[in-house]
Amino acid sequence: MALALWAGQKEDVKRGISIMDDFLLRFYPDVYQHKKNTKGDNYCMFFLGGTAIGTAAQNLSMIIAGRALLGCGIGFANQAVPVYLSEVAPASMRGLLNMFFTLYISVGALSGNMVNFLANKVHPWGWRISLGVAGVPAILLTIGSLVIVETPSSLIERGKLEQAKEVLHKIREDADVSNEFDELVESSRRAQGSSSWEAYKQLFCERRHRGELVIACLLPFFQQASGNDAILFYGAFLFKLAGFADDASLYSAIILGVAGLLTMSASAFFVDKFGRRYIILMGCVLMVSSLVVVGSIFGATLKGDVRKLPRPEGITEVVMVCVFVMGFAGSIGPLAWVIPTEILSQNVRSVGQSVTVFINMLFKFIIAQTFLSTLCSFKFGIFFFFAGWGLVIAAFTVLFLPETKHVPLSKMETLWQSHWFWKHIVHSPSP
Repeated sequence: MALALWAGQKEDVKRGISIMDDFLLRFYPDVYQHKKNTKGDNYCMFFLGGTAIGTAAQNLSMIIAGRALLGCGIGFANQAVPVYLSEVAPASMRGLLNMFFTLYISVGALSGNMVNFLANKVHPWGWRISLGVAGVPAILLTIGSLVIVETPSSLIERGKLEQAKEVLHKIREDADVSNEFDELVESSRRAQGSSSWEAYKQLFCERRHRGELVIACLLPFFQQASGNDAILFYGAFLFKLAGFADDASLYSAIILGVAGLLTMSASAFFVDKFGRRYIILMGCVLMVSSLVVVGSIFGATLKGDVRKLPRPEGITEVVMVCVFVMGFAGSIGPLAWVIPTEILSQNVRSVGQSVTVFINMLFKFIIAQTFLSTLCSFKFGIFFFFAGWGLVIAAFTVLFLPETKHVPLSKMETLWQSHWFWKHIVHSPSP
């Protein structure tokens, strides 16, 4: 989990620049898939190089260069790690293990905020300490990536069948894995012979992958349209309105980080019991209700030159912002990463995940650049705008999102064939 810890500490470095690494993934997705992505000689070098350059920066150009390397590393990691976890996890625990990735991103973000809070008191080297500490999980990641096993699917694709069966025995701790192994071999056989360009063509052009493409694009879009990043980006502003002092940015980051971490921890243990759809719907209830309350408070109290909320409304606003973060962190936040890696067919899983990462980073960048101006234009209406998107997410989940709980990756195609809507889309019409 060193990667997730590190990624959490450096969450903001991937704004915008990570889109460029997804351009690389657009052309070389298979080079960076499975364990090849987690090798120390790939994105670990981006992590270490970016941390070193940023820590030793003497000017703004070095800071930007360091952040560019960090953004590339995180983009590659977000493409590879969810796929890796989905392929090694048993179906009964796949949601839990995948959510651990996002859980530890939250742990990393919280620890990074704590480091910032303490380093802020160290002058004039505090900012170097904040950047340098990120090298610790990066080093752990580099070491760990050298000893983890290959995924059985990756080994089968390269013709190493005996080794794949040994790894499957090892990670399942079960003497009889014949059925699962045979399913993986058959799935690999159907996916054989597809180059990266052919995989993209299949994903975007073939009807049987239409549902996978829609979900791989819409879930990361919904993740950003929910408004979470906007709330986190300008959490300090919201906390100042509630009466917090000049350290509002640090307080807001820590308070919201703890709220999200606690909820995500609970959700990780329930996602394989209650299912992905139920968890997302419960999250939408929390997000929509809290945004409506916050928007109503702002609309009723922030008029004219008022720069601070009355104390009761200020406390309510902070609580509701925490409720929103809890709803997001326990639902669409992590599951927007989990579900695409589960639902994508093996022959398009790598390229499909690169599309998911690209969409996520693209809209993360767009919202970061436009939220403040949108807030100035919409004023309190911006919260109702995001609440509306929460309703859209809930409706999409109920109507169009198949439930992947306990379904083996090799059997995912049955979800489309039995779904009330997608069964009419994924099958070619009869001549």
